[in-house]
Amino acid sequence: MDKRYVVGLGEVLWDVLPEGKKLGGAPANFAYHAGQFLGMDNTIAVSALGSDKLADETIEALNEHQLNYMLPRVPYPTGTVQVQLDEQGVPTYDIKENVAWDNIPFDNDIAKIACNCRAVCFGSLAQRNVVSRETIKKFLEATPADCMKIFDINLRQQFYTKEVICQSLKHCNVLKINDEELVLIGRMFDYPGLDMENKCWLILGKYDLDMLVLTCGTNGSYVFTPGQMSFQETPDVKVADTVGAGDSFTGSFVGSILNGKSVPEAHHTAVQVSAYVCTQNGAMPEYDKELLK
Repeated sequence: MDKRYVVGLGEVLWDVLPEGKKLGGAPANFAYHAGQFLGMDNTIAVSALGSDKLADETIEALNEHQLNYMLPRVPYPTGTVQVQLDEQGVPTYDIKENVAWDNIPFDNDIAKIACNCRAVCFGSLAQRNVVSRETIKKFLEATPADCMKIFDINLRQQFYTKEVICQSLKHCNVLKINDEELVLIGRMFDYPGLDMENKCWLILGKYDLDMLVLTCGTNGSYVFTPGQMSFQETPDVKVADTVGAGDSFTGSFVGSILNGKSVPEAHHTAVQVSAYVCTQNGAMPEYDKELLK
């Protein structure tokens, strides 16, 4: 039988930070962090690259991080994002358009991964262009019935629509969202007068989700499952930058769940990992081995 991968699907790009460029993009970050718990040979980043120098550097960086990848080459430039950090280390992004990851082809190799997928994490950003949007939809539809399908909503700039979010919610069984995104979704879907928790319960039931993960920065995080809620405080740490912290939360949470941990145990691990990542520069730091216990 073919290997069952845990897949990060969507954008692979370079975050161009004040101190230099670092490999980024939520799917590669997710695959890296899930791989810390499941073994790097069991996770894979699926996207597309150009035929430029940055594409070659992407492969080198993924190899350095021991990340598996399926990255077909397409006639568009490899993606970049200009990242500015404020005094608290919180990033703002300028995401270049019409790049390789906007044009991921649904080829036979990617289809084969979909058919043997154990879990897949995808977002809204990689669906801003019709080519990658169709590929993500076909991928999700080709996954086995027991596949964990995590929609890490990841709203960026103007790169999302109500239609894309609706379709993604119908295709996923786990939603990961932050408090600011929840406010936007509440406005978009016209959920007036509901507090944060009730919005989460409503979305969980309306879309028949197995889990809804809500992160609220320094105000803690929640995991909602039918009939139960887990809450964890956010540890107080010295922040270097928050780039990739959300992806590390998702990757470590999914890795822990797939390793058989309970939701509260996996939630605790995810909180510790994301706090650690905030103390490091970049989205894929080397792990403190204590985090894996």
